[in-house]
Amino acid sequence: MARRTIRLRRFVGGQAVRRGAQPKVVALGGGMGLSASLTALRRITGDLTAVVTVADDGGSSGRLRDELGVLPPGDLRKALAALCGDDDWGRTWAEVIQHRFESKGELHQHAVGNLLIVALWEQLGDHVQALDLVGRLLGAHGRVLPMSAVPLELTASVRGHDAARPDEVSTVRGQATVALTPGEVQQVHLVPPDPPAVPEAVAAVLDADWVVVGPGSWFSSVIPHLLVPELRDALQETKARRVLSLNLAPQPGETEGFSPQRHLEVLARHAPKLAFDAVLADQDAVPDEHSLREAAEQLGATVQLAPVAASGQSARHDPELLAAAYDRIFRMHGRIGPWR
Repeated sequence: MARRTIRLRRFVGGQAVRRGAQPKVVALGGGMGLSASLTALRRITGDLTAVVTVADDGGSSGRLRDELGVLPPGDLRKALAALCGDDDWGRTWAEVIQHRFESKGELHQHAVGNLLIVALWEQLGDHVQALDLVGRLLGAHGRVLPMSAVPLELTASVRGHDAARPDEVSTVRGQATVALTPGEVQQVHLVPPDPPAVPEAVAAVLDADWVVVGPGSWFSSVIPHLLVPELRDALQETKARRVLSLNLAPQPGETEGFSPQRHLEVLARHAPKLAFDAVLADQDAVPDEHSLREAAEQLGATVQLAPVAASGQSARHDPELLAAAYDRIFRMHGRIGPWR
């Protein structure tokens, strides 16, 4: 425990983080990528908000969505689990809400946290209030918000989805399908188009000191945020500095064969006016540093290379290393103004 305390204090200039002396950070994404970012960020700030995609249509989330017409709770649940503390209370609750039932009946593979979140949505009739209540129960080190209060469908234009017609562009529907699609994803869209953003999510982005986008499934978890007009506008208008955090490896299916710089190019295609201050990448995941720096310059960003992968698990982030990398970027680029 002493060793952990020393490392975390180093992140804040040799002193423990004090309320009123820490950056306001908003992290956008979904799934395991966002969870990795949140697990790291809660180590360096106590003022943290997650804004989460709501287009999941697979597994427990998809079943609840189809049966009850609710937002898919799965990525929201994962974000809440990532914000649980490292003490006994936090570890216990993180395990409880991630627990999945094993049965031969209707509860099979439903996650406890999904059922809890949906129950509170039905009881309270308010997505944000219910998620805040779950966060207080868990002792979460931050807030979790959906990017929209409307259940969304993700569609993708995919070249070569049918191997027999490699040049043909076809439409693939559903986040779970897009994530694993063969062929090359050209563009993604949301149904309904131009959905409303959750006002609290927009306000958090506008009030932030730092906004972190990614890592995560690029087309199905990261880019959807840029397809919500109010949220995209807030990302472009905020005075916060912006970090784009890249994945450790291409994802089989939707970004298979993508170079790090290709990730930047497709993001810019979906939000051409969005600029960044820094692009964070693992130093061992960048075979062509020059090309990545050129692509980052098109976004107004510099490239920050750092070891952020877990030892022996090249596709998993190490939370301590990722926290150190974020902290170094925050310090390098300075403050917009006094941290509240």
